[in-house]
Amino acid sequence: MTLILTRSDVLALLRFEDVIAAVEQAHLDLAYDRAALPPPAAASLGGATFLAMTAASAPAGLAAVKLLADLPGNRQRSTVLAVSAESGACAALIDGAVLTRFRTAAATAVATRALARPDARVLGLIGSGPLAEAHVHALSAVHRFDEVALWGRTPANALDLAARITADLGLTVNVLAGPREVTLASDVLCTLTPSREPVVRGAWFLPGLHVNAVGAPPRPDHREIDTEGVARSRVVVDSAATALHESGEALLPIAEGAVTDDHFRLELGAVLAGRAPGRQSAEQVTLFNSVGVGLQDLATARLLIDEAVRRGLGTRVDMAA
Repeated sequence: MTLILTRSDVLALLRFEDVIAAVEQAHLDLAYDRAALPPPAAASLGGATFLAMTAASAPAGLAAVKLLADLPGNRQRSTVLAVSAESGACAALIDGAVLTRFRTAAATAVATRALARPDARVLGLIGSGPLAEAHVHALSAVHRFDEVALWGRTPANALDLAARITADLGLTVNVLAGPREVTLASDVLCTLTPSREPVVRGAWFLPGLHVNAVGAPPRPDHREIDTEGVARSRVVVDSAATALHESGEALLPIAEGAVTDDHFRLELGAVLAGRAPGRQSAEQVTLFNSVGVGLQDLATARLLIDEAVRRGLGTRVDMAA
């Protein structure tokens, strides 16, 4: 029987603490060669791009693909198909929107716990949409912040998000005038915009900053951080092969001759496994460059399948009937 999980099912089943643990384990599995993660394949049709994000995991017992549809005027929509790694039988079909939001914020939380200074107290958010709200909840689950600095392109949205953060988490939130002001105020900075041109400049980075560059879509010509910011930072990626295939944060500075491919070879799993250092000093600027990978989707799908079975949620159909 195949389990079908709708967006409302996913919302009912997921907790950030569980997704953070699952995503962290997935990156460790990748580091120890217990999982496979090829670069995604893309198909372009007119102005649309369809990205197949594939992964397989022996510990999870699954292979999965998320089809990400990047459509003009309709932004990104996605669906996750998970199959048994043993039999190939279709285990689940899952709406990808909420799953992606949770696993993206969870990966950022894992990277922040590994790379940010222990005394970091101000969380900066550039962007005020659903991904920003997910990030403040996920990062608050792994690190104690005293306040949030926030900027969004739509002031009303930024003010609404600030009010929800204060109500939900009891944090002081300061809505600031622009990305520069947020960057200068932050100990941990999350960029959460679908930007094509940089919204954050490396000239604004103060010593000891940790940056999570998360918002830009998986396109080689999109980035949120300028070349100086990338070059100044110790960069950690979720997957080197993926970053060097589709991350504008990586490909544009390389094309400009500011850095080489080696600047993007350090993977989060290697840091978590203790195979390579993350932050090397209190003054160093660290940057987690993430465009998201299929293994994070797979880990979250495994979590959802197990929890749905335990709680009796979702719809089951016989695909072989």
